[in-house]
Amino acid sequence: MRRIPSLRTALTAAATAFAALGLTVTGAGGASAATPLPAHVFAPYFESWTGESPAAKAAESGAGHLTMAFIQTATKGSCTPLWNGSTSMPISPATFGSDIKTIQARGGDVIPSFGGYTADTTGTEIADSCTDVQQIAAAYEKVVTTYDISRLDMDIEVDALDNTAGIDRRNKAIKRVQDWAAANGRKLDISYTLPTTTRGLAADAVALLKNAVSNGTKVDVVNLMTFDYYDNAAHDMAKDTETAAQGLHDQLARLYPDKNDAQLWGMIGVTEMPGVDDFGPAETFTLAHARQVYAWATAKKINTLSFWALQRDNGSCPGGPAADHCSGIEQQTWDFTRIFAPFTSGSSTPQNDFSVTAAPAAGSVTAGGTATTTIRTAVTAGAPQKVDLTVSGVPAGVTASLSPGSVTAGGSSTLTLTTTTAAAASGTHHITVTGTGPSGRHTATYDLTVTGGSGGRCTAAPWAAGAVYTAGQEVSHQGHTWKAKWWTTGEEPGTTGEWGVWQDLGSC
Repeated sequence: MRRIPSLRTALTAAATAFAALGLTVTGAGGASAATPLPAHVFAPYFESWTGESPAAKAAESGAGHLTMAFIQTATKGSCTPLWNGSTSMPISPATFGSDIKTIQARGGDVIPSFGGYTADTTGTEIADSCTDVQQIAAAYEKVVTTYDISRLDMDIEVDALDNTAGIDRRNKAIKRVQDWAAANGRKLDISYTLPTTTRGLAADAVALLKNAVSNGTKVDVVNLMTFDYYDNAAHDMAKDTETAAQGLHDQLARLYPDKNDAQLWGMIGVTEMPGVDDFGPAETFTLAHARQVYAWATAKKINTLSFWALQRDNGSCPGGPAADHCSGIEQQTWDFTRIFAPFTSGSSTPQNDFSVTAAPAAGSVTAGGTATTTIRTAVTAGAPQKVDLTVSGVPAGVTASLSPGSVTAGGSSTLTLTTTTAAAASGTHHITVTGTGPSGRHTATYDLTVTGGSGGRCTAAPWAAGAVYTAGQEVSHQGHTWKAKWWTTGEEPGTTGEWGVWQDLGSC
């Protein structure tokens, strides 16, 4: 996928010197029968580097299945699989293990995805990085057994599509793991996520699949990235999805001549990018497009429906460019998820659901004064339900009250924010109102700008452009305190976005 933050390329190489230790395909042990995925599944991508809980986001959004992005090596030449290439995020029960078990206990599952744009352009996609087929296969087995999952995804694009040696190693390693799984009675599917034209795969992606066929590697799903065409053409994004998938269907028919029409459509997945994609407004996937694609995917009975990414499914930046944390169009939070969620076999549209918004969504107050906003709820599906409202993110020197604290969906509450001159800090504070009902949780954000406050003086050292910062270090910059999420240098706080390297701890 395109929207990946710059990963930690300067992570210490010494930590990966023991890449191969403990990773061998044994052919026995740890091969319990994981629950297969549904025949038709909606599994949006989850950006696993944000520090958020996938189980919590799955519950909040209503997405029962997630595609977890991404697994790669820390440095080129390593054979050790890591979430996001970070040595602090190994493949172990301690990293996402409890979240994945929670999702599985609810009847859902995750699809760990290897590769991604950053890995594929830095040589850290594991089959490009590691030249030992046995160790690549061991890495795949480790993910399967650690998380007890039934599908692995390979996100292969840009430079990795031209690495013919890596392609051959990957398919040979997958074949070994498939043989291991079959010998142990384990169901294991493999999907390839690939870039596409509006008429089907380009020649390099077709060559990758041909190599899989020649290696005896079973490809269960070919998942098209139906966005970022970068062809300077006019686009109907829903229609383009249909023509791209039809082209893929015809290409698969030539690769797998023994499959019938239904089986070929059952091998196809599509991944959209809600709202504005990386190319810009000319490639905008709207809610109307989503409804059209849903109807088409249901009629064709394709295998997988997805989008990049769950954290973008909100309208917090209408009119903006592509971003990791919002769609760039007017929408309610989880609108795209609600449209696609019923695609999963056996699921149904939620009986009841609601939304929460703040009007206005921002305001300014002089320290010592009071600001108010109206918290509105609305029924988005089914019948009205009781919604309990709470406030978080309130800074020192500010008190918040909601009247009333609970409403029936469709009702409103008044949020009152009272500041004090001595304790309130000048600057913009991001305050969140959460509505909790039987169907889940939804949030609205109110930005309170305080002027004339005397509290909260900055105590952290000022940010320096030439300094190197590691995870957990704090700096002050432009009246706010910032904490680094990972190794960084030269990235100015306040410019990397909500999901970037710097976490805004608030004004000071």
